[in-house]
Amino acid sequence: MNIDLLTVESARTAVLEKQTTATALVDAFYARIGAEDAEIGAYLTLCEDRAYAQAAKIQSLADKGDALPPLAGVPIAVKDVFTTKGVRTTAASRILENFTAPYDATVIARLEEAGAIILGKTNCDEFAMGSSNENSGFYPVRNPRDPSRVPGGSSGGSAAAVAAGTAVASIGSDTGGSIRQPAAFCGVVGLMPTYGRVSRYGLIAFASSLDHPGPFGKTVKDAALLLQVLAGRDPLDSTTADVPVPDYSMYVGQPLTGLKIGVPPEYFGEGLDAEVRAAVEYGIQELAKAGAEIIPVSLPHTAYAIPTYYVIATAEASSNLARYDGVRYGLRTDGKTLAEMYRRTRDAGFGAEVKRRIMLGTYVLSAGYYDAYYLKAQRVRSLLARDFDEAFAKVDAIITPTTPTPAFKLGEKTGDPLAMYLADIFTVTADLVGIPGISVPCGKSKEGLPIGMQILGKHFDEATVLRVAHVAEHALARKVD
Repeated sequence: MNIDLLTVESARTAVLEKQTTATALVDAFYARIGAEDAEIGAYLTLCEDRAYAQAAKIQSLADKGDALPPLAGVPIAVKDVFTTKGVRTTAASRILENFTAPYDATVIARLEEAGAIILGKTNCDEFAMGSSNENSGFYPVRNPRDPSRVPGGSSGGSAAAVAAGTAVASIGSDTGGSIRQPAAFCGVVGLMPTYGRVSRYGLIAFASSLDHPGPFGKTVKDAALLLQVLAGRDPLDSTTADVPVPDYSMYVGQPLTGLKIGVPPEYFGEGLDAEVRAAVEYGIQELAKAGAEIIPVSLPHTAYAIPTYYVIATAEASSNLARYDGVRYGLRTDGKTLAEMYRRTRDAGFGAEVKRRIMLGTYVLSAGYYDAYYLKAQRVRSLLARDFDEAFAKVDAIITPTTPTPAFKLGEKTGDPLAMYLADIFTVTADLVGIPGISVPCGKSKEGLPIGMQILGKHFDEATVLRVAHVAEHALARKVD
């Protein structure tokens, strides 16, 4: 069996129809990981005992002819910011290098209840802070489409695992674009659900009001099938919404007739690569041919999104990362006093980008600066939300580029944090206002690098986002190949 061709649906079908076994699938993927992941660096930890135990359980059901759960036998990778009981969970940080989680994140539990087989934990930017996956405390991830380039971040390992064929699908988290941006760079599908649609219980927090768990897949239907399992109220996470979860697969394949799609000029201005612009504009034309009505919409406060994001995100990071003090868990570097032990532990355990964001966040929350920075950023966040509310009163979805450029070279932006932060310029707004978004491949650059198109939707309307994305995926298939 050619594992490169497997999707979520076809992997389950292969086990159901006895074309292969769940154990054989695990064997094949671990063989691929062993042969190829040293160059890519997508994985930090493999869960072999757990994977084979789950495969045996699924295979027993298949052999007896029992009904199989919706993800039965599907090999999946999970970003190493989700706690996994009995498995090393590091958030790609040296401060958690030897931490073994005592419980499963809800995302982990729901995947395994649905029959998925978790192969391992994927590499990421440390504590999910980054846009290139070069901030990992262990080693960078390389883009499978061109190993001299970044896969995007922070969920670069999860995107790379799907693109490299070392997992059928994967799970990441999106705080400022960390699912959609690496999906665009690696040429796969990445879905960020509405804030509160998927539980954050067991997700190691970066910025609690911005973190969105979500899936990567080879196809839009993969993303829909995974979201079906992950979505829904979780009593362990008070921020999950008690909102009905539709059958997302019903919307995959529906025509676009009658849908209105907005295009904001603010996302097509200075700094957008000409090849990215051309690819996305072609994608918009194809959606119009498929029956959608294209309408110009304005998101006038877009220019303020990046500074707003980096004030709010760093403030929340400063608060969340205060728990890593060498006392309760993780790394401890001894000192003569408690204060010295704190300082030495954090100095040894945190990387440069994490330290930078903690310092920025502490500054904007400090006395005398809270009103000038943090409070003002929250007000601008409200203005951004108002922009989207007004736009969605006119349209059903919004189309933009996912990233301003294709994947850049490893090391190209590490010396310029501001240039790195601008890589998320088209994605941070959706995180700030909590709406769903997806990136789908929409073409390639002259160098053969993938280009992504972003589709944004109304709160809890992932169904429409998936509907538009599926039509785009099929209309643009030739451009992607």
